[in-house]
Amino acid sequence: MQQSNKNGPDDDSDRPVGTRARRMVRKLRKRLHLRGHDVHHHFIRGASYSLGSGAVSLIILWVQSR
Repeated sequence: MQQSNKNGPDDDSDRPVGTRARRMVRKLRKRLHLRGHDVHHHFIRGASYSLGSGAVSLIILWVQSR
C-alpha cells in the first residue's frame, strides 16, 4: 500500500534535503523569470498610456487654439 502525500504535491518533507533545495531553486528561478517579463510588460503599458495621454492633450490644445 502506498502512502499518500497528505500536504499536496509540493510537500517535500519526505524527500532528501538536496532534492528539496534543487526543487526550491528551480521554482524560484521560474518565478523570477516570470516576474522579469511582468515588469517589462508593465513598463511598456505605462509608456504607451503616457504617449497616448500626451497625444490626446496635444490634440485638445490644437483644437482649442484654432
